[in-house]
Amino acid sequence: MNRTPSVKYLLRAALVVAPLVAASGCTPSAHGSAQKSAAAQPTAENARQFATRVNEELKRLWVRQSTAEWIKATYITDDTERNAASINEEVMGYINQAIKEAARFKDVQGLDADTARTLHLLRVSSSLVAPSDAQKRSELASIAAKLEGLYGKGKYCGKDGKGQCKDLGELSDVMAKSRNYNELLEAWVGWHAISQPMRPLYERLVSISNEGAQEIGFSDLGALWRSNYDMPPEAFEKEAQRLWGQVKPLYDDLHCYVRARLAKQYGEDKVPAGQAIPAHLLGNMWAQEWNNIYNLVEPYKGQPSLDVSAELTRQKYDAIRMVKTGEGFFTSLGLKPLPQTFWERSQFTKPRDREVVCHASAWDVTYDNDLRIKMCIKPTEEELVTIHHELGHNYYYTYYYTLPALYQQGAHDGFHEAIGDAITLSITPGYLKQMGLLKAVPQGDKGLINLQMKDAMEKVAFLPFGLLVDQWRWEVLSGRVKPEDYNKAWWALREKYQGVRAPVERSEQDFDPGAKYHVPANVPYTRYFLARILQFQFHRALCQAAGHQGALHECSIYGNKEAGKRLQAMLEMGASKPWPDALEALTGQREMDASAMLDYFTPLRTWLQEQNKGQKCGW
Repeated sequence: MNRTPSVKYLLRAALVVAPLVAASGCTPSAHGSAQKSAAAQPTAENARQFATRVNEELKRLWVRQSTAEWIKATYITDDTERNAASINEEVMGYINQAIKEAARFKDVQGLDADTARTLHLLRVSSSLVAPSDAQKRSELASIAAKLEGLYGKGKYCGKDGKGQCKDLGELSDVMAKSRNYNELLEAWVGWHAISQPMRPLYERLVSISNEGAQEIGFSDLGALWRSNYDMPPEAFEKEAQRLWGQVKPLYDDLHCYVRARLAKQYGEDKVPAGQAIPAHLLGNMWAQEWNNIYNLVEPYKGQPSLDVSAELTRQKYDAIRMVKTGEGFFTSLGLKPLPQTFWERSQFTKPRDREVVCHASAWDVTYDNDLRIKMCIKPTEEELVTIHHELGHNYYYTYYYTLPALYQQGAHDGFHEAIGDAITLSITPGYLKQMGLLKAVPQGDKGLINLQMKDAMEKVAFLPFGLLVDQWRWEVLSGRVKPEDYNKAWWALREKYQGVRAPVERSEQDFDPGAKYHVPANVPYTRYFLARILQFQFHRALCQAAGHQGALHECSIYGNKEAGKRLQAMLEMGASKPWPDALEALTGQREMDASAMLDYFTPLRTWLQEQNKGQKCGW
């Protein structure tokens, strides 16, 4: 699903910094002498006071920033982009200076746990760090706003530029529904053209943000991102590869089966055995999830329909009813209802009178339980699942919003993404039938394999894409990939991890990474890969808390208050403790583990291996 993360992450991922301002409102120069005095002999008490002040100032600045970003996202104009860029520049300046001041306390002995944790989170609090040079800071803020604006306003208007213009939503509908090879190709090429103007801007963003990261002690911006997981950056890179190694065999089995079915649909000349799959044939603009082509790969025809989208349309579900359904799942666990302001302030549908960013996202605009979602909801199963995902962010917000500002985030960013997705694993056929969205629950092995295939086309298919987006950025940010090889390196990774290839020849005039929202918006992406792993680990633990007996894929925690208590205990922690502590609070484990995902899909994998006998698998 084409999702945006928790917007708190999106904003921190994007920005940082203005001179440190005391809670009293003193200007930097006014309290500079006090800073110099404290700097002479920093103490644990100085550090505690500094941490308190930073949390207060950050909340004030982040509220202004998220307010500006909300307006920009729901009303795209040059003015709203410029306004957001101005505030983002101020935030950039603040965090940059605060991080430098925090370095004074690096060797102070006797720091209490909260102060030490706050100083660490401050250091890794932004995914886009500006240098101290004011002109470069302003340039970086402007570039960041322009890149996201180019994406948000992107349209394809036909090969000659004179046809009916289609935005991403309309082009995505083509990718999802069409089975015409050339029509899919035109939609794919059309959307990927919108990112070509981003290329020089992105190259400059890399240069300036690396300079900012180096000023605060990181080798490059990618190393800063990887430092946000309570372990050294090189250790995290190995951890990501370890988790990928656990799940790669399952992905390889799925890839082999799907490619054979696509060859039957489009011809072996277009989808040859033993080669990467053309990227435009998998039902999604980025081939990141394949659930839209489920009807081409359905294992057993004639089973009870799993088409929830058709039922949503038939029953005339509107956006509010769909969101109410999502809220109902969380409240069934004993969690509190969403505040009334959520229903008053959210963007549920696409306005007719202005440009907006339809990319789904969740918000707490004032860091004070001001919960919102921003979507352009259509009555589809994918949107219903996305709603549960976004509400997972909102429920995290509502249980940690009373914590200091730097603790108002997930234990790590993968946790934030995994909450709602873990809930979606409980959207079983039994639950959907209970909600009146399925007429019958699939029975027997055939019904189970159909259901698991449908799930795997989203959750398993996504895994390598979830990993490679940041693999590309880490290589770009470290300088291992030079600007003249941006696109070449992108497709090399997509072939290596996904077994997916560009459907037409690409060159360095193209900037295909920019056609994916998270690259121009500078949102780290590994969180989604981790979330795919963690959601199954969370699900298994919640099912155990609910007393579930039997296969993991049969479990729904809907209505179980014990599972809700376990979930709430972790949500309330926010980022106040290292992530292994939060993971242990929910699961009893201190290490991320993909075995729950493998357990969940055991029936499907056994079936796939049988189907793939005699096939030329791999690429």
